[in-house]
Amino acid sequence: MSLFDVFGIAGSAMSSESVRLNVTASNLANAQSIGPDEASTYHARHPVFSAVMQSLQGVESPGVGVRVDGIVQSQAPLEQRYEPGHPMANDEGYVYLPNVNMIDEMSNMISASRSYQSNVEVLNTSKQLMLATLRLGQ
Repeated sequence: MSLFDVFGIAGSAMSSESVRLNVTASNLANAQSIGPDEASTYHARHPVFSAVMQSLQGVESPGVGVRVDGIVQSQAPLEQRYEPGHPMANDEGYVYLPNVNMIDEMSNMISASRSYQSNVEVLNTSKQLMLATLRLGQ
């Protein structure tokens, strides 16, 4: 593993955390949306990450990054609320609210933001170390 690999690893992690922040923002933006049935109501979404491994001569070496394998919908049940006067109520008078947990989403946002910030620090420190190494030859 060379010192240049650090830039790729931190960059892929920053990209993945950016996706996580966008998905979390989407969940928070739709947390109070209402639908007349389960199919048309917003379902919380979550990114799925995986480590990218490098294969050298058939042997797995340490990870060389992170990638987003996809974004999945939460399978948690939607909240059903009886509001017969609501314009989006179904025939029985129920409306459906998304399965977005605001506390979990805020925790995800803080965690993703701090992870992104940590990877920026890794990049800056690596850059400073490389520059210091180049100055050794002067």
